[in-house]
Amino acid sequence: MAADTGDDHSFGRISRSKDVAFEYLTLAATLVGIVALGILFVYVTRDAVGWLDWQFLTSPPHPNPYEAGFYPALVGSIFLMIVIALVTFPLGVGAAVYLEEYAGDGPVERFVRINIANLAGVPSVVYGLLGLGLFVTLLDIGYGTLLVAGFTVSLLVLPIVIISAREAIRAVPDSRRQASYGMGATKWQTIRNVVLPEALPGIMTGTILALGRAIGETAPLIMIGAPTTVFGVPNSLFSKISAMPMQIYTWASYPDTAFQYGVVAAASVTLLVVLLSINSAAILVRNRYQ
Repeated sequence: MAADTGDDHSFGRISRSKDVAFEYLTLAATLVGIVALGILFVYVTRDAVGWLDWQFLTSPPHPNPYEAGFYPALVGSIFLMIVIALVTFPLGVGAAVYLEEYAGDGPVERFVRINIANLAGVPSVVYGLLGLGLFVTLLDIGYGTLLVAGFTVSLLVLPIVIISAREAIRAVPDSRRQASYGMGATKWQTIRNVVLPEALPGIMTGTILALGRAIGETAPLIMIGAPTTVFGVPNSLFSKISAMPMQIYTWASYPDTAFQYGVVAAASVTLLVVLLSINSAAILVRNRYQ
């Protein structure tokens, strides 16, 4: 008995040591991302001091770095996000509802689910080639327009929206569905009144985070012929647009060091602020609806 007691204490100490080690390991993994982002933000912000002001945010690009502005690219990115959200949210949620609530478990359904997961990992430049071939060459919508850019980047983030919406719908307890059926509700009434309201926080969070990824993409815009610099805001779906990553990429290629450091840093801080705002919105939406 004494030997067993000693073995139990030894096992308990080893288990506790492993728990503590794993806790610190996960803490270190969390801090790596946070510290790296903080260092990047401080480093870029230091170079942006004196450049990021109201004139920079409300002026068009200019050959003179001291008069250069970010306004057309900033507004272009906002319009692009609106188009992407209008396309991806209904399509992504609709596809998720069908796959989780209506589709069976046959070989065709399994094939579709596997390929949606695979599409989420396809490089963004491939989606740019798809947009070029489909929307520009085949449908002839035009090079670098707001509509083509919105459709192309929507293809990029659509698998992510579908996967996140499926996970949110799957997390709804099946007992809620059965209770709704027991009250005499149809399948559609159960999905509309029970499943979707319960899954909405997860769906909104996944969608907003996918939009955060979309706003930083450059390769698809380059492939569809989006201009690197525009001097006005889009006034229709067929207007040429640029986006914040495209404008930053263009300024970084200028030989003038004022563009490479000051102007690029100011634009990068603006992009980071927008990205962090989108991520913060995802957290607020999730907390609000939970």
